[in-house]
Amino acid sequence: MAKGTISVSSENIFPIIKKWLYSDKDIFLRELVSNGCDAITKLKKLAGIGEATLSGDEQFRVDVIVDKEHKTLTIEDNGIGMTAEEIDKYITQIAFSGASDFLEKYKDEDNKDGGIIGHFGLGFYSAFMPADRVEIDSLSYQEGAKPAKWSCDGSMEYDLSEGTRQTRGTTITLHIADDSAEFLEEYTVRQILNKYCSFLPTEIYLTIVGKEEPKPEDGKEPEPPKPINDTTPLWMKPPKDCTDEEYKQFYTKVFMDFNEPLFWIHLNVDFPFNLKGILYFPKFNHEFAANEGQIKLYNNQVFVADNVKEVIPEFLMLLKGVIDCPDLPLNVSRSFLQNDGYVKKISSHITKKVADKLSELFKKERERYNQYWDDINIFIKYGCIRDEKFYDRVKDIMIYKDLDGNYITLADYLDGKDNKDVYYVSDETQQAQYINLFREQGLNAVILPTMMDTHYISFLETKEEGVKFKRIDSNISDSLTEAHEKNEEQEKALSELFKKMLGKEDLKIEVQSLKNTGIPAVMLLSEESRRMQELYKSYGQQFAGMSGMFQDDFTLVLNDQNSLIQKLGSLPEDDQKLVCEHVYDLAMLSNKPLGAEQMTKFIERSNLLLAKVL
Repeated sequence: MAKGTISVSSENIFPIIKKWLYSDKDIFLRELVSNGCDAITKLKKLAGIGEATLSGDEQFRVDVIVDKEHKTLTIEDNGIGMTAEEIDKYITQIAFSGASDFLEKYKDEDNKDGGIIGHFGLGFYSAFMPADRVEIDSLSYQEGAKPAKWSCDGSMEYDLSEGTRQTRGTTITLHIADDSAEFLEEYTVRQILNKYCSFLPTEIYLTIVGKEEPKPEDGKEPEPPKPINDTTPLWMKPPKDCTDEEYKQFYTKVFMDFNEPLFWIHLNVDFPFNLKGILYFPKFNHEFAANEGQIKLYNNQVFVADNVKEVIPEFLMLLKGVIDCPDLPLNVSRSFLQNDGYVKKISSHITKKVADKLSELFKKERERYNQYWDDINIFIKYGCIRDEKFYDRVKDIMIYKDLDGNYITLADYLDGKDNKDVYYVSDETQQAQYINLFREQGLNAVILPTMMDTHYISFLETKEEGVKFKRIDSNISDSLTEAHEKNEEQEKALSELFKKMLGKEDLKIEVQSLKNTGIPAVMLLSEESRRMQELYKSYGQQFAGMSGMFQDDFTLVLNDQNSLIQKLGSLPEDDQKLVCEHVYDLAMLSNKPLGAEQMTKFIERSNLLLAKVL
């Protein structure tokens, strides 16, 4: 038997593991199972070059065994195995330089990186996170090798002796500490394996000691145990070998989303970097469903993390998918990832592939593209705002639904116009009166109903010279009016009459000649004022109360071609007040809902007007 002291630059390695990695405690099982898979991969490679001999029918596997009675969790593989010398080299002489710097860096952190083990290469020593004693039993593939056994109780001392293992491979036994008893529960262990190991390339089996398996029916052979993982995930297959049904089944299985995705992009790159994956465009149920995206990052089929924004462009977080980057330097901190040129190339490539897919749909399957637009436009607009290169690639395929339900590009809308004003509708019901005015004169507008549109059109105005978006109720287009001889005195008198009867001396009033003579008045809201209000509302409580700094900039436009407006001056004063108030509220209703008190008065006044008619 040999005794020794673990070689490490800090005597505090185990407190580091147990304390600073606590929030990611379950990661130990990922590390140990993936190490077992690595051991099998290494053996296969040695056999491939003739340095190891394998039997033709050998089944490679990793077994995870839970023994609640004896408080042990065991991970066993039939891979390359280790000699006593190799255990001493790879286990006891930890190449963990800079442990003191690590302690200093993270002593005030809450481990927001979510996986320090993966960043710093602690690997095997993650076993001490849930265990107060860890044992290794191993037998190397090398001819004549003797089995070796290593044991450590979490102190800086270990025992290394000859073992008793009879077959090639390695068994790691964790004696689970009392404060980690959850790792002896089948549900917990199965959940961790499903999270991290669902797609590892070697079959993984879970055994619960003492659990009774269901008995087969009389005369039938018991079914063989099934691995808990899929060793050949869809993203590892060539796209040409994958069917639409397989893509949909994979999506449902991985994301537990039973709504079919709209479409997907299969990434399959071998040069200049290794990148595989599938990105799905989900069907968004509403505007904010876009926040429910999930991109899973894998490294050689081992789950690493969800939504690592250093690798995946932020706007793609609205999608669902898997990305496998075996060449990523995941053994370093995220601050390194943020500045790593290789990582940036991967991120840029993913962005380009998404833009290429959208362009292909636009050019080759325009009808499908139009059908998808209501679901995907929020994602695309957000991507344009967040990534200028993405905008440059997709700006010509951005489409807008018009008043007739057709999907047109910005170039289509502006074609033949003398200016670059783009009229839009944010609420088809609320702005119905203005829509009718436009339709009567053969004018068109586009539908932009979401909060994202408010941000997007402001962005677009900075990119497209001369383009100006105007909500359909922000001004009166020259096409909606006709020239009439103006009487400034009458207009002034009409304006003052409304201000007096409404008690609103500061109200902005214009008198114009609308082609539609049936409308007595319309209410306009300044585009700048409205945008500012909506932007502040979109930030919620962060700017609570500040929206009041920007008052609604309304303008009441009176139609001097309307018979009611023309006869207003000849009515008794009480009737003038009644009509002015009702005209004002009708104009306001076409812009926004009335407040409770204002609506009550509106209803009372409506009943009074009906009584006058009778």
